[in-house]
Parts: sequence; C-alpha cells; structure tokens
Amino acid sequence: MADMKDLLLGAGVPVAPDRIDALNVYHDLLIEWNMRMDLTSVPDTEIARRHFLDSLLPLTKTEFFPEGLRLIDVGTGAGFPGLALAIARPDFTVTLLEAQGKRCQFLRAVSEELKLENVTVIQDRAEVLGHTENHREAYDRAVARAVAPLNVLCEYLLPFVRVGGYALCWKGPNVTEEMEDGIAAAEKLGGALEAPVALAWENENHLLSPIRKIETTLPQYPRKNGIPAKRPLKKDK
Repeated sequence: MADMKDLLLGAGVPVAPDRIDALNVYHDLLIEWNMRMDLTSVPDTEIARRHFLDSLLPLTKTEFFPEGLRLIDVGTGAGFPGLALAIARPDFTVTLLEAQGKRCQFLRAVSEELKLENVTVIQDRAEVLGHTENHREAYDRAVARAVAPLNVLCEYLLPFVRVGGYALCWKGPNVTEEMEDGIAAAEKLGGALEAPVALAWENENHLLSPIRKIETTLPQYPRKNGIPAKRPLKKDK
C-alpha cells in the first residue's frame, strides 16, 4: 500500500505534515465506511494513489490555486477532489455538493472528525443550487472529477463561478475527444475553454481542463434536473 506522505511529497504536492496526518484519517474513514456503503470501487491499496494523489496533483499548478479561494466541488461523491483539497488547504472555503444522502452523511462525519471549519456539505443537485442567490456566480473555483463530459460539466459548473474565476475539470487523456463540444458549451455559458494542463506523474496521464469565466451565464442555465446530461450542449452542426 502506497504511503500518503511518500506519494504526495514524491509528486511535489505542497502539503504540511499535519495535513498529511488529517488526510490519513480521511483515508482510513473512507475504507471503514466503504465496507457498509458504496463510496468507491477502488481497491483499498490503491485509494491513496488513485483518489488522494489524483485530487491533489493540481495544487502543483499554483496559478489556479491562490490563497483564500472560495470553491465548490460539484458531484463530490466521497469527497474527491473537494474534501481532499479542503484538508490540504485550510485557507480554502469549500462547499461539497452531493445529491446522495448517504454520501453526505459520510462527508459530514469526516468533517466533524477532523473539525474542518472550512467545509460545508450540501445535499442537492447542481441544476437546482446553481440558480440560488447565495451560490450563483459566488465561487472563485468550481471543480469536478470523474463526473461527466466537458460540455455537460460546463453547464454544471459555470453557473457557480464568478466572472474572472475558473471551472476546473479533472480529466484523463481522452479529454481531447471532448474539446469541440466543450468549447461550444463553454461559449454559450459565458466561459472560455483553455488548453488542458498536463499533470504527469510517473507513467500516468493526469490532466486539468480549465474553463475561464469571462461573462455572466444566461439565466436559463443550468437547465432543469437531468437535462444537461440528457441533452448536452454541443457545437452547432
């Protein structure tokens, strides 16, 4: 089993020693809770590398993660990347958005165990919360990992992002296949899709796909529950 400290420091991820201890507590709670509910299908021995390291690798690109960010993780699941980021960077204020109640219960349990004052867990859908006054265009960063194709993510994320902020999507090598429709969706939603940023580590290909918010999102977006995924925005043919 990979050691959390060796993994993160070996990859150049800037995490303080006490934060690594907290990440290990989160890691152990995830394994414990996963025995009784569906939080991850990743084998226990691979969780540190495939969830924690993958979530925190983008911290090596500090231009996207300045101090004091207000950040929302949309479809956070078991808390990746948002909860891992909140632990590693206590200067961030992080909202974890998740539709499933049991997963929210887990996220709250970890937050309480670690006394994380910078984390808020909300059970809701992006299509609903993205229209509420306290959350619409209220965040410096909206992030998502392993949630949907780029064009769908644009509709989930950009309504939360203030003009001048970024939506950040954790992606693999196949992101190039999503770029054409992603560019078109971003433009319709007030964003500009930028070139993916390589986060290579050993033999693995990790990519961060940034979408810069350049103007206010039109009020009809996001569309109603389920519509962004069923009828995603695409390039006009």
